[in-house]
Amino acid sequence: MHFDLTDLRLYLHILDTGNITAGAARSHLSLAAASARVRAMEASLGIELLERGRRGVTPTSAGQALAQHARVLLQHAEHLQQDLGEYARGVKGRVRLLCNTSAMTEYLPELLADFLKAHSNLDIDLQELPSSRITHALRQGASDLGIISDAVDIAGLETRPFRDDPLVLILPSEHPLADGRPLNFNETLGHDYVGLNASSALAIYLEEQALHSGRRMHIRIRADGFDGVIRMVAHGAGIAIVPKAAIARRPPEPSWQWVSLQEAWAQRSLRLCARRFDNLPAYAKALATHLTAR
Repeated sequence: MHFDLTDLRLYLHILDTGNITAGAARSHLSLAAASARVRAMEASLGIELLERGRRGVTPTSAGQALAQHARVLLQHAEHLQQDLGEYARGVKGRVRLLCNTSAMTEYLPELLADFLKAHSNLDIDLQELPSSRITHALRQGASDLGIISDAVDIAGLETRPFRDDPLVLILPSEHPLADGRPLNFNETLGHDYVGLNASSALAIYLEEQALHSGRRMHIRIRADGFDGVIRMVAHGAGIAIVPKAAIARRPPEPSWQWVSLQEAWAQRSLRLCARRFDNLPAYAKALATHLTAR
């Protein structure tokens, strides 16, 4: 094999954009130079990596395998450069952290702010995704750390406890279901919901749970955060499911109440996750230690 890190970055850019022209531009290469590099990679390996069509390119089976290894190799190269380049000055670099909705809004803001204040040479690339996509990204080497629900498959990954994070139902005090008893999720699906933004990890997760039971949630309106959801429920717009932590920081109000959900998936905990904690670069290890220090 005769190709370098520039070839691997170019190849991943081509897959991310779907065509060689855009991949070349993202790699700051001319189209001719990019095409020549791709042909040289294919010639070196003796196999085709891309299927070329009118609408762009897609990876072959071999190309998919190369992409997986390329992401890992580039991540390791980045870790090597950052560890060696800044070793004498201590922790430095950029940590890629993926998390679900609850971790993003309820637990991480103060934790991450305190860490950044104490480590002025470190940046954090924070992104919200559903837990199942976080574990996939970790296995592919696309992230250093993730915070996930314990309901997802963690095969091939290592985890550490982060927080207990049960989900509860909130509803207007005059709602027909507001009799104080714990409820099954299925019992609520005949009623109007106030939902989070459709792209939020929790919204996707709840709608998947409804589909598993053969039904759909009726979302009357969506809000960007838990505070907006709770305020709409308090004014009678519908019912909602939120982390218990989101209501714990609010004073009690007579206009709404909360009840437990009986499903096992609602009694969840959050876990910090990595492919191998011992293999993380120093700055990512430092963040992992900070997040699980309580």
